[in-house]
Amino acid sequence: MDNRALRQFINLAETLHFGRASEASNISPSALSRGIARIEDEVGATLFERNNRSVSLTHAGRLFLEYARESLGEWDTLRNRLMEEAAQLQGEVSVYCSVTASYSFLFDILTRFRQDYPGVGIKLHTGDPEDAITRVQSGAEDIAIGARPGRLAAGLAFKPIAVSPLVFIAASGENRRHDGQHRGADSSWEETPMILPERGLARRRVDEWFRAKGISPRVYVQVAGNEAIVSMVSLGLGVGVVPQIVLENSPLAGKVRLLEAKPRLEAYEVGLFTLKKKLGSPIIKAFWDELP
Repeated sequence: MDNRALRQFINLAETLHFGRASEASNISPSALSRGIARIEDEVGATLFERNNRSVSLTHAGRLFLEYARESLGEWDTLRNRLMEEAAQLQGEVSVYCSVTASYSFLFDILTRFRQDYPGVGIKLHTGDPEDAITRVQSGAEDIAIGARPGRLAAGLAFKPIAVSPLVFIAASGENRRHDGQHRGADSSWEETPMILPERGLARRRVDEWFRAKGISPRVYVQVAGNEAIVSMVSLGLGVGVVPQIVLENSPLAGKVRLLEAKPRLEAYEVGLFTLKKKLGSPIIKAFWDELP
């Protein structure tokens, strides 16, 4: 049984959701389902209970999860030992980040890394930054760039890169008249259409901000991905909330303006995430150490 099949199984066992597990595995849900069926045929046992609403591990599935984790751990240990004996690092490291992070932070790190370790390949995946930690925890990625949550989960390592304020933005120029009735007073927020992230750290902080003011915001649309929020705000569809680093790197930065909002939202601390146990890998440790 190859390591890729074991990783796909672990992704499903940890998420218990075919959609999220297939995304983490970079395959379609149907391909993941066929892969799990092949594993079950090979081991001769049902590993998951499935119905239209939920997925759960069977007793055999929990036992197989222990085996899968141990097998991949032993493989990593062997690979690390072989690399240490070699004169030059060889292999691959997978990295996940948002499009903004790929050119704001990752470019410089990759430039140095490729110069220092030309024998190591880079597998880069981009997407919603709110998925960064989950993809590292599931084993789908070795390293991810994302925002540090208030509490760091056990087993996760974090290395800061930058701090970015979280800001309210509205349209400027000719679209300004279409972005709602916000006039700076707390009372006008309830009249203002809001374009907010559908989930994640920014959404939690915005919800807490409104709750502290006793305001029920008028949520016009919920969006996955900060770049899409800037785009919708620039069209005058409402007021949005994004990390300032996203705004500074957006081609639409000139079409939006910052709004004064007090108290200010808590800033984002952006950095690298990996599993602490993976820092035992010479390749991952080398990548990690490229960040001062």
